[in-house]
Parts: sequence; structure tokens; C-alpha cells
Amino acid sequence: MRCYVKSTVLALALGMAMLLGGCATTAGNKDPMEGFNRTMFAFNEGLDAAIIRPVAKGYEFVAPAFVRTAVTNFFSNVADVFIAVNNLLQGKPVEAASDAGRFLVNSTVGIFGLLDVATEWGLEKHDEDFGQTFGRWGMDTGAYLFLPVFGPRDVRDGIGLVFDIAADPLVNINDMSVRNSLAALYIINNRAMLLPADKIIDEAALDKYSYLRDAYLQRRRSLVFDGRPPKDPEFE
Repeated sequence: MRCYVKSTVLALALGMAMLLGGCATTAGNKDPMEGFNRTMFAFNEGLDAAIIRPVAKGYEFVAPAFVRTAVTNFFSNVADVFIAVNNLLQGKPVEAASDAGRFLVNSTVGIFGLLDVATEWGLEKHDEDFGQTFGRWGMDTGAYLFLPVFGPRDVRDGIGLVFDIAADPLVNINDMSVRNSLAALYIINNRAMLLPADKIIDEAALDKYSYLRDAYLQRRRSLVFDGRPPKDPEFE
């Protein structure tokens, strides 16, 4: 089983790497696959309107705020494990040690991560993933992609997503019912957190697809450079 998972991850990563080489962006053309991407965007919008958003609204109505916060803290605590790994791979040992400390503190004093005690103790929360790590290593972003279910990515982040999933401790739980339940809770909880932004985006965007694409690309560029990206004429 482990060999099968590893082979699948390598095959997906290889496919995304080939796409990276075949769909490199040029100045002024950050979205060469726009037709495909808009189709996937429409699919996700339909899925969200029909299922995910109504369930998220029901979850928000039923679950008190402190419960939703505890769920968010739990998943955030698990994420600190591979955030630490990515900070280490990016040559940032101090941040990696802080992430490991956050996980240790929140998993014990914070009752399995339900409470974010580490932040109160001054251990900063970081946001790192394999897509950012590959960016720090110099990999090009490649073409912009909009994936079904997973949403906006670029090819580099798509490759990173494969490794993020493979490294996620929750995804590797053997009990299928537990694993699927946690995955569903993660998706619904995350969607519930985004509900307040729906109206803002709808009112601000003449073209929601373009608005989200540009916001995603700029945010990811900022994250790769830890909030200090060099000037890029394409974004200027």
C-alpha cells in the first residue's frame, strides 16, 4: 500500500512537472489555459452553491463559535508539523524550531491543539507549504491553474499540493471512516470561515474569476518571499 501511494504521488508530481515545462507563462499571459480554468471555476461555483456553502451555513448555525474555533485550532496544530518541515527545507531553522514548539505546546497544554496556547506564549504562527518551498528553491510558477475542488493554483503549487497531501498526517490515517470524516470537517469548517467574504467579493469583482486569480497570484508571490517580494513589472 505504501509503495502504491508513493508511486501515485510520484506520477502526479511528474505529470505536473511536465505541465510546468509545457505551459510556462510569458509576460502578460499568466493564464494561458483560461478556457479550461473558467470551466473548472464554473464547476466549483456550482458545487459550492449546491452543496458546500449550504452545509457550511448549517454548520455555522449549529456549531457555536468556540467549537468552530477549537476545530480550526486542531487542524492548524496538525499543519504546524509540515510547516516546520517546509521552514527547515527553506533554510529557516529558527522558524522551524518555533513551529515544532507550537505543536508541542498546543498538543499538550492546548489539549490536542483545541486551544492555541502557543500564540499566547509568543510563538508566531507561520504559513508554509511545499509550493512555497519550491518557489524559494527557484522553481518557476508555470501556468495558472484552477483545479476542481481544490480551486486556484499555479503549476508549481499543484506539484506542491501533491506533496502537501502525501505529508499530511490526517490524510495518512488508516481508518477510512475517520479519515473521510476529518477531511469533510476540514472542508466545511474552512468554507464556514470564508462565508463573510462572499458578499465582499461579489460586490467588489466585476469578473469574479479574474479577481480571484489575480488575488491568488499576488498573495502566493508575497508568501514565497515572506511578505517582501521583489518588484515584478507584470504585477505592477
